[in-house]
Amino acid sequence: MIHHSPVNRYIDREKSWLAFNARVLQEAGDDNVPLLDRLRFLGIFSNNFDEFFRVRYAAIRRLSLEGQTGEKILGGISAQKLLKEITEIVIEQQSDSLRILSVIEKELEKENIFMLNEAQINKEQELFIKDFFIQKVSPELVTIILNDLDEFPILKDTSGYLAIKLVMKPHYDGLADGDKDDDDGTGEEVRYAVIEMPKTVNRFVQLPSNNEKKYIIMLDDVIRLNLHSIFNVFHYQSISAHMIKITRDAELEIDSDQSKSLMEKISTSVKERRIGEPVRFVYDQSIDADTLEFFLTRMEIDSSDSIIPGGRYHNRRDYMDFPSLGRQDLLYQQNVPLPVTGLSLEGSIIQRLKHKDYMINTPYQSFSYVIKFLREAALDPKVISIKITLYRLAKNSQIISSLINAAKNGKKVTVQIELQARFDEASNISYAELMQTEGINLIFGVKGLKVHSKICVVERIESGKLKRYGFVSTGNFNESTARIYTDVTLFTSHAAIMKEAGKIFDFFEVNYRVHRYRHLFVSPHYTRSKFYKLIDREILNAIAGKEAYIKLKMNSLTDYRMIDKLYEASREGVRIQLIIRGICCLIPGVEGMSENIEAISIVDNYLEHSRVYIFANGGDPEVFISSADFMTRNLDARVEVTCPIYDSEIKQEMLEVFEIGWKANVKARLHSETLENKYRKKPDQKPFRAQLETYNYFRNKLDVIYEQL
Repeated sequence: MIHHSPVNRYIDREKSWLAFNARVLQEAGDDNVPLLDRLRFLGIFSNNFDEFFRVRYAAIRRLSLEGQTGEKILGGISAQKLLKEITEIVIEQQSDSLRILSVIEKELEKENIFMLNEAQINKEQELFIKDFFIQKVSPELVTIILNDLDEFPILKDTSGYLAIKLVMKPHYDGLADGDKDDDDGTGEEVRYAVIEMPKTVNRFVQLPSNNEKKYIIMLDDVIRLNLHSIFNVFHYQSISAHMIKITRDAELEIDSDQSKSLMEKISTSVKERRIGEPVRFVYDQSIDADTLEFFLTRMEIDSSDSIIPGGRYHNRRDYMDFPSLGRQDLLYQQNVPLPVTGLSLEGSIIQRLKHKDYMINTPYQSFSYVIKFLREAALDPKVISIKITLYRLAKNSQIISSLINAAKNGKKVTVQIELQARFDEASNISYAELMQTEGINLIFGVKGLKVHSKICVVERIESGKLKRYGFVSTGNFNESTARIYTDVTLFTSHAAIMKEAGKIFDFFEVNYRVHRYRHLFVSPHYTRSKFYKLIDREILNAIAGKEAYIKLKMNSLTDYRMIDKLYEASREGVRIQLIIRGICCLIPGVEGMSENIEAISIVDNYLEHSRVYIFANGGDPEVFISSADFMTRNLDARVEVTCPIYDSEIKQEMLEVFEIGWKANVKARLHSETLENKYRKKPDQKPFRAQLETYNYFRNKLDVIYEQL
């Protein structure tokens, strides 16, 4: 138990997020994790950082530059102080990540996998690289000589760049009369250039080998080896190339012009995002001081931005796509998604739903049931309409092709597609245009509210009456992420739930009419108050000596009012268990404030994404699934749906799966005010890896059923 002054009631949101990313880095540093997966965790760590700087850091920086302290929003710390503290943490984490990468590379060598740079290759490899460069790389390169440009080119924040310095030979006459190069302070004439790293070529180039050893060279070094081929028009005495990377503010400025469609406005703002204000500049720390100064000055980057020294290679997010090199032994074993008892991918799902609800737990169970359900509805002569909300979609989305198929079969298809799903705006606009062309009725949500709910309603005429079938989920309808995100999807024909899900689509079309719901909790109108009532009931039960507990699984807990409500419940004796993967602003285990609250984070091979909320209800537990985290935006500023689980078998299964998660110790860390990410496992405890045990739980249930057959 922590004895605590009541001053600190909350953990800072940004620092808690950085602690989450440190947990991802812990996975990269864990020698129990397969080697190639450790590299991929490094890639995820880097990718997370990019998004953090584009969104969160950029928002705090805007507060700082506008002269606002932001203390009210930022929990009592000024924007300037928070930026400074964040930068210090980031530099330390970047340094840790470079150390971990170095360790992984040494371990890879023991497995006969070698990362080479351009100075370590043999003659045969050099010939291969030069040919590879001419055939594959050179046609894709964008190279810009910078000295004579009136305006510095816009560097994209999704790309990496090589900053080039050419020191010219004395009396070089290759310049036009009157032209003069920059001076690096030594009196020598210098030219600067920038090369954009092509995205169309894999960053990791496998070199030929005549034995069991595998050799990889980074694309950066392929370019370095061929610098003379690129700059042979110049008479230089030396040339150097150092990587730089810029991150820009990703805030979209949405035009208020009434004559433009929302699709046009967002499309324009996505294009303008590429010239957003720079918020972070990362550079190879071995770069010459004059080269660094040239780029910082010309790009107008100053001390209000985060200037971070790094290693030779940036954009380490590319490690997410590191080739497996045929070494499955260096990757986590891929568990085959399991079937769901009672549902068949060959039989009718709609017919099964007439009798019973079903729950799909991805990626432990197959996402294919979602696609199968939509395909079936598209062809079923009795189906008259399909309504669905879409947020993030796979690259070649089977969901979209199923909906287009339905429209071609004369079904009325209505799609609410969120055009402002961050960093998926361009993809969603492209899908929206495709669906419009195919005659699908599109809804673009509610002004000022993102639609984050995950619902689908299929309407069918049976014996002259309207009957509804559908699903409610915690995750995006995305077959790519369904392989790596843990989510739950409830398939149901429950008349009241499906009727209320239909009302949500009515709300999308007629925003001024706020519907009442008896079963679903719908943000922004009711979610907060409904959860308050559930917490209040647990408080009253605790006071009355009845069984009282709250078990919550979510991605993030940041809403201060909701945290205060949980503190209140804790003080009254309600036991609270929290499984929160990401940000947790609540401080657990503080005497007089939160002594009845425990909070853990599970970071493992799959990304924990499901939101499951359980309340004791005096011994008759109530279970809910939701698209909403306990974040202010989810509770008050988005359209979110929380759905009760009424089927007793599914409810029991969800209680048991939560308990498996709560037993986690190998991949579970304790949330705490110190943000130290202490592992939960004690030395004398038997290891318990929740994700593996969850898969085993579903597989064992299948085995029992097969034995009974």
